[in-house]
Amino acid sequence: MKNKDEDIEEMLLSHASLDDLIKMKIEAEFKDEIKRAKEEAAKKEVKIYTKINEAPQKYIFSKYAVYKFYNRKTKLETYINGIQAEALLGLQTNIRNKILNGEMSMFSTDDAYVKFEKICVNL
Repeated sequence: MKNKDEDIEEMLLSHASLDDLIKMKIEAEFKDEIKRAKEEAAKKEVKIYTKINEAPQKYIFSKYAVYKFYNRKTKLETYINGIQAEALLGLQTNIRNKILNGEMSMFSTDDAYVKFEKICVNL
């Protein structure tokens, strides 16, 4: 507590305006928050699954899964998440079950090819 009081006293004696003091306080808090966020990010471990038969079933059609989407009509290639891939399956439950069991890693619709790429999970 003593150190904090000394910092406040030093700021007041430096003839800084109230706006400057507020700005300095916000900048100090912002720097502390960035430092804390970087430390937390360094502690997290990321597990990447590139083979669908090794991936946990609960992540296959989740936001952590990445699928390659190729549109046959426009020749456009992009990436979608697992939730979007499952929506493309619609009522094709037999294909959905084969993908969940790791037997298939790709499927096609009327206008597109969809292929499993990877799952990135923070541990």
